[in-house]
Amino acid sequence: MSEVLEVLDMAHEGNVITELTTDHREVEEIFGRIEALPPGDKNRKVYADQATMELVRHSVAEEEYLYPAVRQYLPNGDTVADKEIDDHSKAEQIMKDLESCEAGDAEFDRLIGMLMSEVRSHIADEEENLFPMLRTTASAGALDELGDKVRQAKKLAPTRPHPSAPDKPPANKLLAPGAGLVDRVRDTLTGRGKKD
Repeated sequence: MSEVLEVLDMAHEGNVITELTTDHREVEEIFGRIEALPPGDKNRKVYADQATMELVRHSVAEEEYLYPAVRQYLPNGDTVADKEIDDHSKAEQIMKDLESCEAGDAEFDRLIGMLMSEVRSHIADEEENLFPMLRTTASAGALDELGDKVRQAKKLAPTRPHPSAPDKPPANKLLAPGAGLVDRVRDTLTGRGKKD
């Protein structure tokens, strides 16, 4: 993925909370790049594609491994996981709508603003609520194992939004690698997420 994204050299290691927090910082960095450019600048679309690629990979990994662990370890885990998956669904639909917009389209600015707001709210909720609860209920070993699983899942995950794809195991674990392969081939052939 590093050859596709001209993003960041943040270390991806450690437990699931460290791994996902690093992803959050990377996405925020991309959002900052978008916000720093004037409306209509073509690189806003490049960065929006990069953010989408990162967010989809991140979401798929969370849905495959984090949320089942949330269901297992938290007393109200089903409710928490369902809310997080609902947040993902909203963001994924926005990303799907954003795919067909160019940086100069008026709709682009509206959608990227909605996406940044939705994702920032989701990140704050995870980092302020979900992660601290998980840290107190799951063992360090379980969190480390989840970190490894999430890193592996992101390597095979799709890079494009698929709002109608299953978001719960086992179906998501079966379909994500195939969709991921197709997405990465399409990204390579089209140059998606790369600057000219």
